[in-house]
Amino acid sequence: MPFLEKNNLSIVRKKGALPPLPYEALYKEILGKEYALTVVFCSPEESQARNKVYRNKDYPTNILSFPLSETEGEIYISLSTARRDAKKFEMPYVQFLHLLLIHGCLHLKGYDHGSTMDTLEQTYLKKFFRDSK
Repeated sequence: MPFLEKNNLSIVRKKGALPPLPYEALYKEILGKEYALTVVFCSPEESQARNKVYRNKDYPTNILSFPLSETEGEIYISLSTARRDAKKFEMPYVQFLHLLLIHGCLHLKGYDHGSTMDTLEQTYLKKFFRDSK
């Protein structure tokens, strides 16, 4: 059951408050308002299980993106894994969460890792993290 549902955006968090992210504005800008996006905040165990099944990698990851169609997708974020990884990227936790959501949306949009995706991530991070402070 969604914790928050608004238009074509559903956010699922089983316990605790939602992280302070500009979910709707960010996803609409990157994916468009007609895109149906579900963001699931999951445990490291669930992240690891999905990572093993879908990517054949047996460890928890901070984010996984699953395009379901051209106009629908899911993003899974493990908050505890993201908190740990934020330190590796020398980034404050909330800023790193912004980057992860942007990263996931760009994958759903069809971008692969590389310089174009890196540039777009930084552009969107500057816009949305600044606006959320």
